[in-house]
Amino acid sequence: MKDKTTEIFRNAPVPKAVISNVIPSIISMIMVLIYNLADTFFIGQTKDAYMVAAVSVATPAFLLFMAVGMLFGIGGTSLISRTLGEGNADKAKNASSFCFWTGLCIGIIAMAVIFLFASPVSMAIGASDDTVGYASQYLRIVSTAIPFLIVSNSFSNIIRAEGNAQVAMIGMIVGNLINIILDPVMILGFGWNVAGAAIATVLGNVFAAGYYIYHLLSKKAMLSIHPKYYLAGNGIAAGVFAIGIPASLNSILMSLSNIIVNNIMSSYGDMAVAGLGVAMKVNMIVVMLLIGLGTGIQPILGYCFGAGNRERYLAVMKFSMILAFAISAVMTVVCYCGADPLVHAFLEDADAFTYGMSFARIYIYSGPVIGMMFVFVNAIQSTGAALPALILSISRQGLIYLPVLFLFRRIFNSATMLAAAQPITDYLTTALAIVLFIFTFKKYFPKQAA
Repeated sequence: MKDKTTEIFRNAPVPKAVISNVIPSIISMIMVLIYNLADTFFIGQTKDAYMVAAVSVATPAFLLFMAVGMLFGIGGTSLISRTLGEGNADKAKNASSFCFWTGLCIGIIAMAVIFLFASPVSMAIGASDDTVGYASQYLRIVSTAIPFLIVSNSFSNIIRAEGNAQVAMIGMIVGNLINIILDPVMILGFGWNVAGAAIATVLGNVFAAGYYIYHLLSKKAMLSIHPKYYLAGNGIAAGVFAIGIPASLNSILMSLSNIIVNNIMSSYGDMAVAGLGVAMKVNMIVVMLLIGLGTGIQPILGYCFGAGNRERYLAVMKFSMILAFAISAVMTVVCYCGADPLVHAFLEDADAFTYGMSFARIYIYSGPVIGMMFVFVNAIQSTGAALPALILSISRQGLIYLPVLFLFRRIFNSATMLAAAQPITDYLTTALAIVLFIFTFKKYFPKQAA
C-alpha cells in the first residue's frame, strides 16, 4: 500500500506532486468557506442583524472546538508523514489510532461542558443581552457535534499524510455540502433560524466524521483507528503534541483574540460586531484558499524531511512560494473589488453594512503576504521543530496581535483602526515566519542530511 499511496511524494515531478495535493486541499477549504458563508448568508436572510451578531459571537467558541481537531490533525500529520518517510508504517498506525481515540474522548468531555454551560459561555465571549439567547441556543445544539467535529477536523488532515488527498477532500465535501443544503431548509424553510443553522452544522460534521471512519476501517487505508494500535508511548504522544499543541494554540489564540475584539467592538454597538463578523467571513475567502495550499504541501515536505531528501524539500518550497504569491495577489484584488456585493449579501442594516464594508477592505490588506506566511508555517511544522512552531503559533493572534490591538485602541479609539490591527499583525508575523524558517531549516535539515 505504501508504494501506491506515497509514490507521488517520492518520485513525481515537483509541480505535479504539489498541485495534486494542493488542489484537493484547496477544494476542501473552499467547501469549509462556502459552509461558513452559507451559515451567515441564510441567517442574514432573516433580516435580523442580532442573529448575525449572535452567530459571529459564537464563532470563537466554535474555533476552540476546532483547535482540538487541529492539535491531532496537524500534529498527527507532521508525525505520520515523517514516519512514513522513514519507512515505519506500524508507528504511523499507532499515531493515527492515538489521535482518533484521544481526540474522541476529549470531544465527549467538551460536549458535556458546553451543553451545560452554554449561556455563561456566551456571555463570556461577548454576547449582549440582545444576542445571548440566540448565541447560547446555537452553542448548546452545536455542542452535540463536538466529538464528530474533532474527528472530522483531525482526519481531514491526517489522511493526507498517507497520500490520500482525494479521500480527505471528499470527506470535507460530504460534510459541508450536507450543511449547505440543510441551511436554507432549516433556517428559512422550517423557520428554525439560529437553531436551524446549528442543527445543519451538527449533521454535516456527523456525516464527515462517518465518512473518514468508513475509510479508515477499509482495506484501502494505510493508517488505522483500531484500538489494538493505540499507543501513547514510543514518542507517539510527544511527537503529536510537539507540533499539535503549537498549531492548536494558534487556533485557541485566534478564538481568544476574536473574543477580545468582539468585546471591544461591542462598545461601538451590535451592528459593529455584526459588521466585523461579516468582514472576517469575506477575508476568509483569501485565508482559507491559502490555508489549503499550506496544509496540502505539509505531507510532502514532511515525507521529504523524513527521507532526508533536502533537494526535493527545497524544490517543493520554491514552487509553493510562487504558487502562494500568485493566488494571494489574484484573490486580494478580487475580494477588495468585490467587497461591496459580498458584504451586502449578508447584511441589510445600513449601519452594519457600513461597518462591514470598511472592515472587509481593511482586512484584505494582508492578502499579498498571507500565502507566504502559511507556506512557512507548514514548512516549519513538517520538520517537527517544536520551539519555532510554538513561537510562530503564539505570535500571530497572541504576542503580536493583542499588543497591536490594544495599542491601536489606546491611540485611535476607532472601530476602523481596531480592524487595521489584523493586517499590520500579518505583515509582522510573515517577517517572523521567514526568520524562523531559515533558523529551522539550517538547524534541523543540514546539508549532510541530503
